[in-house]
Amino acid sequence: MEEQFMQRSVDWEPGCVVAVDQTTLPHEMTVLHMTGIDQIITAIQRLAIRGAPALGLAGGLGVALSAHLRSVAGEVDHAAVRADAELLAAARPTAVNLRWGVQRALGRLADGPDAVLQEALDMITEDERTNRAAATRAATLIREVSPRRPMHVLTHCNTGRLATGGWGTALGAIRELAASCDLGSVLATETRPLLQGARLTVWELAEADIPHRLCVDSAAAAAMAGGSVDCVIVGADRIAANGDTANKIGTYALALAAARHGIPFIVVAPESSVDVTTPRGDDILIEDRPADEVLEIAGAQIAQPGTAVYNPAFDVTPIDLITAIVTEDRVIRPTRIGDTSLVRHVADFPQPGVTFRDLAGVYTDPHALAALARRLADTFRGRCDHVLAIESRGFPVGTLVAQLLGCPLTFARKAGKLPGAVHSVQYGLEYGADTLQVQMDALAPGARVLIVDDVLATGGTLAAAAELVSASHARTAGFGVLLEVAGLGGVERLNGRRLVVALADEGATA
Repeated sequence: MEEQFMQRSVDWEPGCVVAVDQTTLPHEMTVLHMTGIDQIITAIQRLAIRGAPALGLAGGLGVALSAHLRSVAGEVDHAAVRADAELLAAARPTAVNLRWGVQRALGRLADGPDAVLQEALDMITEDERTNRAAATRAATLIREVSPRRPMHVLTHCNTGRLATGGWGTALGAIRELAASCDLGSVLATETRPLLQGARLTVWELAEADIPHRLCVDSAAAAAMAGGSVDCVIVGADRIAANGDTANKIGTYALALAAARHGIPFIVVAPESSVDVTTPRGDDILIEDRPADEVLEIAGAQIAQPGTAVYNPAFDVTPIDLITAIVTEDRVIRPTRIGDTSLVRHVADFPQPGVTFRDLAGVYTDPHALAALARRLADTFRGRCDHVLAIESRGFPVGTLVAQLLGCPLTFARKAGKLPGAVHSVQYGLEYGADTLQVQMDALAPGARVLIVDDVLATGGTLAAAAELVSASHARTAGFGVLLEVAGLGGVERLNGRRLVVALADEGATA
C-alpha cells in the first residue's frame, strides 16, 4: 500500500489491480496494489472496494488478472480462471454489478488474456460515460418534480466517484444540479454502521465544493417533516424486474418517510444494476455483515461484548415508494404502462359505437393506483394550491393526489348533489350531456387549481370544470388524468393548459 491520488476508484496497472482503499478515507488516501485474486476478494469483502458500479469494474479487472496469472506459455487454464471468477462473483451476493462485471469479462476468455483485459478497461471507460448520462437524465427529472429553487436534497450512503468508475450516480446527479445553480445544499446521512456518508460522501462533497450538512440517519425523517428536503436521491445495488430496489440499509426507511411527506424519491443507477432474472424484491438475497461493524466504531467497543447483532447490509424499497428509477437509457416509473390488465376496453358501452375504458384494474391494484397518483402529484408539486376532483371516478385519484401534495380537496359534483349556492356549467359528453357544479365558497379567489379526473375523452368534463374554476375567480393550474382517449379532440378543448396523462393507453381505439 502507498498513499497517492487516484481519480478513478479502481483501475489497472501492469500486473495488478489498483483501487482506493475506501476504509481509510477521509483521513488518508491509500491505494491498494493487488496482484492476487485473494487480495481483490478480501478488499471487496472488507469494503475497501464498494459501490455497485465499482464492484462490477473490480470483478472485470479481477478476471483479467486471473487470465494473466493462469496463462503459461500462451495457454490459459480456462477452468482455473472460471473458478477464480466464481469466487469473485460470490464475494458480495447482493450487488448484481459484481457478477455482471465478472461475466462480461469472462465472455472474452476464449480470445485470450489481452482481450479479457481490454474488455475490463472498456468497462471502466463506459462506466463514467454511463454515469454522466444517467446523472444528466436524473437532474432533468429532479428539476421537474422539485420546483423550489434553490432545492435542498437528501442522499444516503456514497454514490459518487468513489463508488463508481468516475463521476457517480446519485451524487453525479447532485453534481449536475450544483453546476446549473439549481442546488441549495445537500443533506447527507452518516449511513450506519460504517459511516460511508460521513466518511466518503461528505469528503466528495467538500472536494467538489458543494454546500452540505451531515445528519445522523434517524434525523432524516425530521428534516423532511420540517421542510428541509425537496427530493431524496439514492443509488441502487440491485433492481428487480418489477422495480423493487435493494440499496444500503436505511434506504427503505427514507422512502417511507418521503412518501409520508410527499417528497420525490429518485433512484439513479446504471442499467447493469437492473436484474431481469430477479422477479421482485423478495427474491433478492440480502447480505449479512459481521457483528463487529455494529458493536464497534473505529475499533472502539460501543456495546456490551457478546451482544447479538442484526446487521443486514441492504434493504429493499418497493417500487410503489419510488418516484422514478433513472438509468443512462431510460426513466422507469412505478407503473405497468401498456399492461392490458390495467385497462379493459368494452365495446358498445354505454351505447352502440362507444368504446368504454374500464379502469377497474387500476383501482383494484393499490400499487398501480398509488404510483399513478404520485406521478400526477410530482408533476404539479409547487404549481398548485388546491385539487378539484370530478365526480365520480375522479374522486379516488384526486383524493390521493391531494394527500400527496398536502393541498385542500374539493369535489365537482353532478347537478343536485351539493347544498347551498353553487356555480353550475352544462357540457357535452362523448355520448350525451350533463351538468357539473361546485359550491361557490369552495375555491379561494386566486387559487391555483389542479383538476383531476380518470379519463380525458372529448374534454367536455374537464373544460366544464375549468369554467367552474374561473367562475370561482380561481386559476386552472392544469389537468391530471389517468388515461387519454386519442382522436376525440379532448386536448384541443383544454385551450393549451398543462395536461398530464399518467397511464398510456397503448393499442386502444377511440
